[in-house]
Amino acid sequence: MKRTTAREIAMHFSFENAHSDSTADELLERRFDPEYYPSLAQEAEIYAEFPDTNQREYIDHVVKGIAEHGYELDTYIEKYSKGWRFERISRTALAIMRLAMYEILYTDVPDAVAVNEAVEIAKKYEEAEAVSFINGILGSFVRGEKE
Repeated sequence: MKRTTAREIAMHFSFENAHSDSTADELLERRFDPEYYPSLAQEAEIYAEFPDTNQREYIDHVVKGIAEHGYELDTYIEKYSKGWRFERISRTALAIMRLAMYEILYTDVPDAVAVNEAVEIAKKYEEAEAVSFINGILGSFVRGEKE
């Protein structure tokens, strides 16, 4: 499994965790159950392969980190989404931006890679206008917070 696939899985799990009463640990335990995980391949081909140790550690780290820093990440999204009310942003777009911002702030993933990967994921799930919106917010975030 490539990091790109692990990143997309982390986005899926973070999306689910944001709309669940489960903790990140509980969600990850359920999803990575060796008997359950293969059934996810019926939903999406990204689940065709079980993550190796490194990819599993990455997914766990990111999903738990996004859950822990969700308020902070949402504050950044709100700050940089000029002219948009937070409530108007799709849940998928929020999950993608939270993932990229978490990678930028709390991992060794280069900023440009985090933004580019987020845009590529967005292209799979969002309309072109939303992809541009995500790219713009993440670009503004990097310029405003990292420079």
